[in-house]
Amino acid sequence: MLPTVSKGRTPSSSLRPAPPLFPQYLRRIIKWQQMDIEYTFWQMLHLCTSPKVVYQHTKYHKQTKNQWARDDPAFVVIFCLFLVFATLAYCVAYGDSAAHTVFTITSVVLVHFLLAGIVLATCCWFLTNSYLREEVPNSHVVEQRVEWLYAFDVHCNSFFPAFILLYVIHYFLSPILVAHGFFPVLLSNLLFMVAISYYHYLNFLGYDVLPFLDRTTFFLYPIGLVFILSPLMILIGFNPTRHILSLYFS
Repeated sequence: MLPTVSKGRTPSSSLRPAPPLFPQYLRRIIKWQQMDIEYTFWQMLHLCTSPKVVYQHTKYHKQTKNQWARDDPAFVVIFCLFLVFATLAYCVAYGDSAAHTVFTITSVVLVHFLLAGIVLATCCWFLTNSYLREEVPNSHVVEQRVEWLYAFDVHCNSFFPAFILLYVIHYFLSPILVAHGFFPVLLSNLLFMVAISYYHYLNFLGYDVLPFLDRTTFFLYPIGLVFILSPLMILIGFNPTRHILSLYFS
């Protein structure tokens, strides 16, 4: 006898799409008690030491919650707080007024991190879905796409080690880096070279873990450009630390 199907459930109900993630993600931003702070700090630590472990856990997240993106905004919230404190430290050392401090902190968090992250995530989201997805072999295989929120997660993950290098370590080395001479130019360029290269390496890891993407080595190409330009910057005596600090502090 053939199995019957109950009236209250259809065979396709198990394939019903999950509820929209983004509205739920935004609602949880104001609910601190629902954020997994301990896991967030664990991710931040391992992004600097063993990032492949973080993306291995991303696979587990996909298996348990059927989505690649984080549904917990704790990473973004804590990262924004770190940016506020780091920028405040620069303003105390190099700033000249409270109004300028508020402007600098706002521009760093809203423009450098969030707005730039949205733009970069959107570009990577469009690129991966339009050009890097593998062809579906037959109509029986579910077509997969990169979630926009996952692309933003990848940016945040990639930016955190760069934050440690260019905001924290850079701050303590800034008295040396702003000096004149060849050594400050060399050290400043090396610091920026490592930070930018590591950002793109983590970007590559974030998309390489997705099994339905192909040719993800594309995300490593900017590292080659960095290794070409950095020696040129050193030879011409360009100091990125002095240039960036001069944009914010006179």
